[in-house]
Amino acid sequence: MKTGSARIFVAGHRGMVGSAIRRELERKGYAHLLTPSRHELNLENQAAVQQFFDRERPDVVYLAAAKVGGILDNERHPVAYLARNLLIQTNVIRAAYESGVAKLLFLGSSCIYPRLAPQPMREEHLLTGPLESTNEAYAIAKIAGVKLCEAYRREFGSCFVSAMPTNLYGRGDNYDLERSHVLPALIRKFHEGKLADSPSVTIWGTGQPLREFLHVDDLARACVHLMEGDPDQSIYNIGSGEEISIADLARLVARIVGYEGRLKFDLSRPDGTPRKLLDSSRMRALGWKPEIPLAEGIAVTYRQFLRESGALQRLTGALG
Repeated sequence: MKTGSARIFVAGHRGMVGSAIRRELERKGYAHLLTPSRHELNLENQAAVQQFFDRERPDVVYLAAAKVGGILDNERHPVAYLARNLLIQTNVIRAAYESGVAKLLFLGSSCIYPRLAPQPMREEHLLTGPLESTNEAYAIAKIAGVKLCEAYRREFGSCFVSAMPTNLYGRGDNYDLERSHVLPALIRKFHEGKLADSPSVTIWGTGQPLREFLHVDDLARACVHLMEGDPDQSIYNIGSGEEISIADLARLVARIVGYEGRLKFDLSRPDGTPRKLLDSSRMRALGWKPEIPLAEGIAVTYRQFLRESGALQRLTGALG
């Protein structure tokens, strides 16, 4: 479906992924974007969601709305990660079918795959082993969303597709150390360590786990590319194809930020899954590939972090 009269609902348009998808759609000339605020549409309210779909009649849906967070927040609040995400995705997917949406893209996560899945992880590795315990509740919710899309596809022929992105970073990320993922947490830790001239910065775990990272703008291009085509599979992995240890990632971020102190590894903290590398060959076969190298993407993200944190500090000072 090309630009023009298509009505597109971006659920979660203020989050990191949803806002990147919105920017990509705008860049490509899509003019009819539906982006209600949380105040205008509570996605956890089934009746409200169905009324929105009946009224607005979107043609395409990008379901990027979700409660997301890092290991610590997942461990502390499993009920929220499971229950809230189940409500959001079930309400939107069901309403999309009931109102005749032509295409829907559900944003999953690479954490849906087993903790010790073969590497790189392929789409068919789903549900072949136990999950990583530190984010099990979130993963189960996402698996349910994937399976619901598959069910609508199989039973009713709906063009409902799931995208499984790897670890993401970029504009609009969450830098709250209680709830953030590893890369934004490192950016903030090293920035604050630099400002305070701290002799060391502490990194969770051993630093040995391997992770794959993808800039959120590359993910957005992949998502729009999928919806503009005619995807014949129900799940598509989306990753960079490159991996780096947490220790080497920390050193890279420290160099970009300009922090010159020592790195200390807190062995009492969990490592999480030892390795998570996606096989994205199914997505690449459709003509997509990532364009933003990791070091370049982190540098741009750090500059955005500086602008955002500076604006917040100025606002706080003015209010104080």
